[in-house]
Amino acid sequence: MRPELLAPAGSPDALRAAVEHGADAVYLAWGAFNARRSAQNFSEEEFAGAVSYCHIRGVKVFLTLNILLSDRELPDAVETARRACRLGVDAVLVQDWGLFFLLRRTLPDLPLHASTQMSLFTSGGAQEAAADGCQRVVLARECSGGDIAAICQNSPVEIEAFVHGALCMCYSGQCAMSALIGGRSGNRGRCAQPCRLPYGVNEAAGTQYPLSLKDNCLAGHLNELADMGVSCLKIEGRMRRPAYVGTVVDIYARLLDERRGPTPAEQALLEDAFSRSGFTDAYWHGTHGPEMFGVRPENAREPETLPTAKTEGRVAVSFRGTVKQGQPCALTARDEAGHSVTVTGPVPETARTRSLTPEDVCARLQKTGGTPYRCTDAFAEVDGGLSLSASAVNALRRDALDALSDARSAPPVRRELPEPVLPELDCSAAAPEFTVSAEDFRQITPELLALRPARVSVPLEQFAERAALMDTETEWCVALPRVWRDRDERELRQMLEHARTLGAAGVLVGNLGHLPLVRGLDFRLYGDFGLNVFNSFSLAYLRDKGLSSACVSFELRFAQIRDLRKILPVEAIVYGRLPLMLTENCLVQNSGGCHCGDSNILNDRTGAAFPLLPAWGHRTEIENSRVLWLADRPDFRRLGLRYARLRFTTETPAECVQVCRAYLDGAPAPGPFTRGLYQRGVE
Repeated sequence: MRPELLAPAGSPDALRAAVEHGADAVYLAWGAFNARRSAQNFSEEEFAGAVSYCHIRGVKVFLTLNILLSDRELPDAVETARRACRLGVDAVLVQDWGLFFLLRRTLPDLPLHASTQMSLFTSGGAQEAAADGCQRVVLARECSGGDIAAICQNSPVEIEAFVHGALCMCYSGQCAMSALIGGRSGNRGRCAQPCRLPYGVNEAAGTQYPLSLKDNCLAGHLNELADMGVSCLKIEGRMRRPAYVGTVVDIYARLLDERRGPTPAEQALLEDAFSRSGFTDAYWHGTHGPEMFGVRPENAREPETLPTAKTEGRVAVSFRGTVKQGQPCALTARDEAGHSVTVTGPVPETARTRSLTPEDVCARLQKTGGTPYRCTDAFAEVDGGLSLSASAVNALRRDALDALSDARSAPPVRRELPEPVLPELDCSAAAPEFTVSAEDFRQITPELLALRPARVSVPLEQFAERAALMDTETEWCVALPRVWRDRDERELRQMLEHARTLGAAGVLVGNLGHLPLVRGLDFRLYGDFGLNVFNSFSLAYLRDKGLSSACVSFELRFAQIRDLRKILPVEAIVYGRLPLMLTENCLVQNSGGCHCGDSNILNDRTGAAFPLLPAWGHRTEIENSRVLWLADRPDFRRLGLRYARLRFTTETPAECVQVCRAYLDGAPAPGPFTRGLYQRGVE
């Protein structure tokens, strides 16, 4: 079956370009709560007009509400979704768990799509989203063709895949680089694109761009995507001009209709529309490397002119007319979606010269030029000896098409239920207990354990090596990889089972796909920072999923953490290098040799040095250049936190012990540090 072609609509002009050139659906923003807040976007009046315009033409409209939301913002976001639902929007894209929780309960008939910002890339994650009420899952851009095929085969939910446009260096939803460096959060729709700047890997920043990926182009793989069962093919580009949208949509629609790959001329048109040193399809092939990277010259021009629009009517319509003596003439119009309307006109007169024939009526009914419709079938039953002017038949046709447009654009009837109330629970604490997470099992020593952290976690793959240190006072947990694939799950499950036999009591859950992976193993589940908990209703969602606590986003301010309704025990990171990016590419290998186990650094133009840590699957995690230090700030102890985490990454074992003691004593920082975003917050 032909997949749906989904186009970006960052403005009303871009929307028209998408529809006129063959898009089956568009995604757009209305209001402040979307991941492209710098785009022109739509006013309420424009949004209502866009929904009507698209639905008349058989095009779906998806609203993007795909950012993290604070408690204060949630009511307005829900109201935005409610008004969009009343206007007939076809689906809403969501990242935030709290908004997802609320929309499922207040607007149960409104389809929800799991945004790529939810960081879903496995069958288990897609299945979990489906079980919670998602109609569609937008997969991470890093998924290979094999990954996508496996998820399509195993998931009872529509799958949407990106096929064209910009690639983020970090897994969507897991990037904090823009937020921590400049206060503009990618999770809040304000990304400043620091990945497009020059950096140096283990050398000074110069003319290299090791974080700037070429644009994605899967124009040559559309048949494969269709055959594996992908429901929707997504073009990225809500910041792009209408000419870009029209050009790319025009080519992709033609390739889908004709089931072929692009010609050299079409490939050149795609590159001219917008590219960064050409395109890449490496992720599709499951490969990586420096050839994936490119930049956009500052003087590069985007096309100003649109390709010729598809002027023929998009919507097939059939007519059935009757012209009876002594009765008003009548016309019924039907479309392929099952809409049927009937209108009436004047009573025909007796013919004075030539009588009206069925052929005359049908010929006039077929003149649908300048409308969204094309007549595919016309039939007329006409009594003999009657006359009806051409203008009357034309008016009848216009009235019928107007009525059909009203029927096609009428919003569906959907339930609106009262908003749920948070349970009367208070899991806050007068002062938090310290927990420890370690990047390297060697950082956990008897000296550190003697300081009695409430909980210690190490990477799952390293746990067996630390089992000998376990005692009865400290709860030991394993941290699952933040990114993995279906093919890893058998090995991960075996390691989880082994860790359980060795005495591990808990698991850090940082992704929706972790839940089916750990189900049935009798672990306590603790939400990790990768879940991006930003509001009280996110805590409600995770409580319903069976979690025992949740680590909140480090993009929240102290005041926002304090005001959370703590219906679940809350943890916050209070020490350590905060993670900026998690990348599918190994930056060290791309720089000329694989020595990931050594000390590696990414340097920016200011001289800041960001440690590069190896991650599961030969991936890279980029850490902040300065450690977060709050030991001497009593603020975090008065927020109602149950746990305060010390996150160890590059520290020596001795330094880990020193930090623990400093936090117990409330000592000042021994060197350069940052207070993170807890005071200044993010845009």
